[in-house]
Amino acid sequence: MLLSQYTPDLIECGCDEAGRGCLAGAVYAAAVVLPKDYHNERLNDSKQLTERQRYQLRDEIEHDALAWAVASVSAQDIDKTNILRASMHAMNLAIAKLSVRPELLLIDGNRFYNEGIIPYYTIVKGDGKYLVIAAASILAKTYRDDYMKELHQQYPQYGWDGNKGYPTAAHYAALAQYGPSPVHRMTFKLTKQNHQ
Repeated sequence: MLLSQYTPDLIECGCDEAGRGCLAGAVYAAAVVLPKDYHNERLNDSKQLTERQRYQLRDEIEHDALAWAVASVSAQDIDKTNILRASMHAMNLAIAKLSVRPELLLIDGNRFYNEGIIPYYTIVKGDGKYLVIAAASILAKTYRDDYMKELHQQYPQYGWDGNKGYPTAAHYAALAQYGPSPVHRMTFKLTKQNHQ
C-alpha cells in the first residue's frame, strides 16, 4: 500500500533517480511535490509499470503536482566523481529547480548527500511506499528514457532505444564490436566478463 504522506504537516518533496546502473549516458533525477491527501490508485514504483503506463502517469503527475523538476548529470561528470555522488547531485539539482520550497525531502534509497539545508529521510524501496517518491521515480525514468532514445539516433549500434544504456548482452556485444561511444561511462567496466 502506497502512503500519500510521511508527515501531514510539512510540504514534502519526493526524490528518485534513474540510470544509476547504466553503462552509458547521464543519470537523471526528479523531485516532486504533490498536493496533500493526493490519491492516484495507478501510481506505483516505475519499475512495476509498463512503458505506456509510465508515460500516461507522467502527464497526470505534471498536471497534478504542486511542483516538479528533473535534472541530470552527464557521463563525463559521473566519471569525474562517481555514480553515487553524481546521482545525489542530480537529486539536489532537481530539488533546487522546484518552484515550491519543500520542508522535508523523502529520498528513495539508503544514502543521500544533502547539498542544502532542507531536512530529509532516506527510505529503502521508498518508490513502493510513498506516492511522492513513486511520482519522482516515474518522471526520472521517463525523462531519461526520452534522452536515451535521442542518443540512439546518434549511436544506433548500441540499441539504446531498447536497453536504455543498461548492461544487456546485446549492449556488451556492441561494445565489443564498436568500442565505447563518447557518452559511455569510462570508469565503468564495459566488458561482459568484469561488468559493474
